[in-house]
Amino acid sequence: MIGKIFRNNLTSAILVIILILLAIVFYAAQIGHMEGPVLLQHLVNGISLGSLFALIAIGYTMVYTILSMINFAHSDIFMISLYFAFFSITVFNMPWVLALICVAAATPLVGLLIERLAYRPLRGAPKNSVLISAIGASFLLENAATYLFGGRPKAFPDIPALTRVISVGSVNFQVVSIVIPIITAAILVILINFIHHAKTGVAMRAVAKDYEIARVMGVNVNGIISLTFIIGSVLAAVGGFMWGAKYPGVTPMMGVMPGLKCFVAAVVGGIGDINGAVIGGFILGLGEVLIVALFPGISGYRDAFAFVVLIVILLVRPSGILGSPVAEKV
Repeated sequence: MIGKIFRNNLTSAILVIILILLAIVFYAAQIGHMEGPVLLQHLVNGISLGSLFALIAIGYTMVYTILSMINFAHSDIFMISLYFAFFSITVFNMPWVLALICVAAATPLVGLLIERLAYRPLRGAPKNSVLISAIGASFLLENAATYLFGGRPKAFPDIPALTRVISVGSVNFQVVSIVIPIITAAILVILINFIHHAKTGVAMRAVAKDYEIARVMGVNVNGIISLTFIIGSVLAAVGGFMWGAKYPGVTPMMGVMPGLKCFVAAVVGGIGDINGAVIGGFILGLGEVLIVALFPGISGYRDAFAFVVLIVILLVRPSGILGSPVAEKV
C-alpha cells in the first residue's frame, strides 16, 4: 500500500513536502509559538537549506545508482568547489556569474580525477575495497586542501546581488534564499528529462540496471560512469557556490557535516532515486530550521535532527520514502 502511495515521480515528492509543511504550520498555529510572518520567514530559510541539501544529495544518489557505492569524496568535492569560487572572485576578480560558470567547469575535473584514480581501478573489486578507497579519497582531498589553502577559515566574498535583503511585508529574506530553490527546481527538471528522454540518459539507466549487459550491448560503461561523476560534481559546485553566498566561511573540513546530511537525505528519500534525494533534502532542511524555531532550547542539537530522521526511516521503511527493496544480484 505504501509503495502505491509513494510512487516514483516528482508529484509524490511535492505532495509529501506540502503535507509536511501543512502539518508544521498547523502545529505552530495551535501552540501559538510564532506569528505568521515569523513562521513564513523560517519556511523560506528551510526551503532554501533543503534545496542546497537536495542539490548535493542528487550527486550521492546518482553515483550509487550507477555503481552501487557511496562516493564519500562527494562532500569534499563540494568543499573544493568553494575554494575554487573563493579564489575566482578574490584573486581573479571575476564577476560572480562568470565565477559560477568557471567553478561549475573546473570542479568536475576533480570528480573525474577521483573516479579515474580511486574507483575505476577497483571496478571489479569487492565493495569493501571500493568503500575504503572512497574514504581514502575523502581524507586525501581534506588534507590536500589543508596543505594548499591552510586550515584557517576564509571569509567567502560578499555578493551583493545574492545577499541583498528583500522585504515582503514583515518578512525579510536574502535574494539567494529565493535563487537557490529556483536553481534546484530547474536542475531537477532538466536532469529528469535528460535521464528519461536523452539517448545518453537511457544509457545511464541501462548501466544502472546491469552494466555488464549494457557493455555487451555496446554502451561505453566507463564513459557513462565518468559522465555521472561530472554531473554530480557540477551539482556539488553549484550547491557549494550558493552555500558560500548564504553561509560565508570556507574551511578544509566544512564539507563533512553538510556531506553527511546530504547522504542522509539521499537515504531518507530512497537512495538511488533522484526525486527521493530531493524530498529527503527538503525534509531535512525544513525540519532542521523549524525544529530549532519551535524549540529554541535544543538549537545546539540541530545537527542531530538528520540522524534521528535517518534512524526512524531505517526502522520504519529501510528502502526510503520513494525507494523500493532491491534484490541482491547473484
